Amino acid sequence: MVPKFRAWNGYRKIMADYVSAIQNGDTLGTPSSVNVIVNGKNETWNIKNDHVELLQSTGLKDANGKEIYEGDIVEATIEDCIQYNKYLVKNMWDPHVWMSDPDSYYDYDLSKIEVKGNVHENPELLEAEHDTRTD
Repeated sequence: MVPKFRAWNGYRKIMADYVSAIQNGDTLGTPSSVNVIVNGKNETWNIKNDHVELLQSTGLKDANGKEIYEGDIVEATIEDCIQYNKYLVKNMWDPHVWMSDPDSYYDYDLSKIEVKGNVHENPELLEAEHDTRTD
């Protein structure tokens, strides 16, 4: 499987949902720039000057078929509970511990997980208290 990335431009405060190429800098293996597509236009972002953060896809999709990336904030329904919890996707390398709360790790049914946003564009989602269903 070819790794898939999106990129956050910390300088411009925008997310590129598609990274088409990553160029290495003077040090082998150290990226210096990325080619991205933003609003249908090709752009080249400088990793250092644009404060770019690369976010890798987990290769998993949520209940609605939306791809899940590192840095996403997902809402998970705990089995046999009426409670929703929000988690930050942190570790995409182990499918059993890719969400944190931040002290405990869980293995969830993907059909009960929904991407709500990401840590860069929606940090308030992590600050909010856990939602509770009342129905």
